[in-house]
Amino acid sequence: MEFLLAIEVRLPSHITEDERNRLIAAERLRGTELAAEGILRAIWRVPGRFANRAIWSAPDATRLHESIVSLPLWPYLDIQVTPLGRHDLAEQCLGLPPGLEIGREINGFVDSLEDTDGD
Repeated sequence: MEFLLAIEVRLPSHITEDERNRLIAAERLRGTELAAEGILRAIWRVPGRFANRAIWSAPDATRLHESIVSLPLWPYLDIQVTPLGRHDLAEQCLGLPPGLEIGREINGFVDSLEDTDGD
């Protein structure tokens, strides 16, 4: 089953730079693991915000929840989950344009975590 996740990161203002860097490094590692497991399928940054939109795949909502709460930034995430179903027009759609195919955007996820100031 596929899910669209809208994730906003809301780090507290009192967090130290060292703790922020540690959390982001741990999040990068866990995100890479989830991608390798086939759970995190595609991801895009939201320009100007400490946020992303991603397609996650899990057999059910319980497994999705377990994956989400395994993220080191979990306590600081505001997440909206939308279950996705197949659309009748899916066969006629061209899919993602070159450069956005699954697997290439993992670095975009990492960059989106590093290129923000957390505001």
